[in-house]
Amino acid sequence: MSPRPLLIDAGWRLASLGGVVAAAALLLVPAAGLGWRGVAATLAVYAAIGAFVLWALPQHAPHRRFGAANALTLARAGYVALLLGAVVEGVALAENLRWALVLSGVLVLLLDGADGWAARRTGLASPFGARFDMEVDALFVLALTLLVVRSGAAGAWVMIAGLLRYLFVLAGLVWPMLGLPLPPSYRRKAVCVVLILALLAALAPPAVPGAPWLCLGGLLLLVYSFAVDIVQLLEPDASRRGSLH
Repeated sequence: MSPRPLLIDAGWRLASLGGVVAAAALLLVPAAGLGWRGVAATLAVYAAIGAFVLWALPQHAPHRRFGAANALTLARAGYVALLLGAVVEGVALAENLRWALVLSGVLVLLLDGADGWAARRTGLASPFGARFDMEVDALFVLALTLLVVRSGAAGAWVMIAGLLRYLFVLAGLVWPMLGLPLPPSYRRKAVCVVLILALLAALAPPAVPGAPWLCLGGLLLLVYSFAVDIVQLLEPDASRRGSLH
């Protein structure tokens, strides 16, 4: 069980940001053509993220505060919920909206680098924070791949990059060896950053020459990264490794 002060702090953060996300979704109704389906999808995704946070929160113990780092990750999660709401609504990706997506995506990517630093700075690093950050990264990549397909910058094949993480998790349920912990790796983070930058470049108007090749390069790097992890997990001493993928 999570310590009561931690649960209260996390609940307050979730509720506060939930209000911000709801207000942002309503503002996007006139600004970007978001309809009731998009608003409902945004709130549903955010609710699912909140459920995950409360379910995984015991891994943040014995810390009694949610922390600035997790708050930054939660803010990124709220942004991703808005992106998925726009995808569900089928919002028209006009040039000004695509620029807004690229610029805001770069800002969110910078926040991704700040949350790990904040966790170490405040002494609130935990397995929960690492897992939360990873899952938000995966959801961000999925949202971007869906937007890239909708924009016409690349074919549906680019969604493989957004689904690989979830296929890996499902594989771990079938083959327990693939669900074992892995040691920390800067390679994974670097590949994720390169992939996100490639997807954002593909979204930028006017159409970037070679955008599909940028996305393909990012996808191949991601496949390579997962292949390295799978090989490590299949080694005889994999069960003695220490940190989450």
